[in-house]
Amino acid sequence: MIKTLKRSVALLALLLASTTWAAFPDKPIRIVIGFPAGGPLDQHARLLVEKLSGVLGQPIVIDYKAGAGGTVGAQDVMRAPADGYTLMLANTGVMVINPGLYTKLPYQTLRDFTPIARSAMQPLALLVNPNVPVKTLPEFMAYARARPGQVNYGSAGNGGISHLVPEMFKNATGLSMVHVPYRGSAPAFTDLMAGQVQFMAESIPQAAAYHKQGKVRALAVTSRERNPALPEIPTVIESGLKDFEVVGFYGFLAPANLPKDITAKLSDAFRQVLSAPDIRKRMTDQGADPAFLGSEDFTKFLAAEMPKWADAVAKSGARLD
Repeated sequence: MIKTLKRSVALLALLLASTTWAAFPDKPIRIVIGFPAGGPLDQHARLLVEKLSGVLGQPIVIDYKAGAGGTVGAQDVMRAPADGYTLMLANTGVMVINPGLYTKLPYQTLRDFTPIARSAMQPLALLVNPNVPVKTLPEFMAYARARPGQVNYGSAGNGGISHLVPEMFKNATGLSMVHVPYRGSAPAFTDLMAGQVQFMAESIPQAAAYHKQGKVRALAVTSRERNPALPEIPTVIESGLKDFEVVGFYGFLAPANLPKDITAKLSDAFRQVLSAPDIRKRMTDQGADPAFLGSEDFTKFLAAEMPKWADAVAKSGARLD
């Protein structure tokens, strides 16, 4: 009798799970980005949403919730129902830098979110305004060294990857440059092109597009190998800074305690999208590395990345309340 009851309960649980799987999704899905429209995360989202919508059979809506290095968007998602209809597209900063940066961060990545899928690894390019009279990274280093404290660099905000990478560069070279933080990548990039700041570290998809248009000049890329989107641009290592390799990443998360069947269905949808040859080619052409990880492996990856970036934040001296 007891065995029969247990089998019945197990069968009911399986039936309920399969029913949930079949029913989800039955309405539009919202993807929150914690930065202004027009930046690298926005470009990445727009690359994926059409095919993702086709796989899931529902419209995908992008919702921008900019502020506090992505924290405003993260809080919005954290407070949303754990039903699979609200996701967050986040970058290295939101997921693993902010926990080491903010003294009063309102979320903990692995406590308050369900990792769904890592979607890309993202090297950066070191850029200058075209009016800066340098063509190579060593020339820029000489230029900045001759002008201590006179060269400004822009970033998407205090403590983000576009802040930490130039700080790592400063530490590796002994240069003195002034940090100018912005509310997101797009306004920082606008001022770089206008010459209000002279230097910036930016994700390659956006950097490559404007470099090819002559609006900025790429000097080096931060990956260990050259990037297909900027094949003529050397790495920082090639330019003389031994072992200088910094690569960010993008990924999708949902509120904590998302049912496992919905997590699996969303994760598999991203796997299908990121396996599509046209998506992979477009990502590679833009400079991103398609790098899918499913929910479980993405969770392990985040756990391993957190101490690395906490150390980088500590060495930079950055700290936010």
